[in-house]
Amino acid sequence: MIEITAMLPEHWEAVKTIYEEGIATGNATFQTVAPTWEEWDTSHIATCRFVAIENNEVLGWAALTAVSGRCVYAGVAEVSVYVAAKAKGKKIGSLLLQALVTESEKNGYWTLQSGIFPENKQSIYIHEKNGFRVVGYREKIGKIKNVWRDNVFLERRSTTVGVD
Repeated sequence: MIEITAMLPEHWEAVKTIYEEGIATGNATFQTVAPTWEEWDTSHIATCRFVAIENNEVLGWAALTAVSGRCVYAGVAEVSVYVAAKAKGKKIGSLLLQALVTESEKNGYWTLQSGIFPENKQSIYIHEKNGFRVVGYREKIGKIKNVWRDNVFLERRSTTVGVD
């Protein structure tokens, strides 16, 4: 049975390994190396980070990052969801994304956004299945190893937060 629980510092080594798997695919992130725990911890929202655990093993993680320090964007965050290669097909990405949506709304977030490489069709599918919609396509938004890459830009607007 897969359990979704709050990410703790002791999960970091497993989280980092899964992140590095994603980096190695070339289709998960613009990052080329995983950060230290300290760097990662300070850049992600403390109340919105989860791990998926099965048989005492971390098989995936998800977290939110603030998109801006400006107060008008205080309810907008960027989504990260990563699943270990050996755990694909277990619906872990959807479970983690659902946990992020629920917790983000408890913490006053009205918009979640995600930039996904168009080649990462499974991630786009999981996001759309969980209430995200494509709002744009960003051409040559950044480089990996000196190669320009595009992103599909998705967002999910809360139906309970920021609707007034």
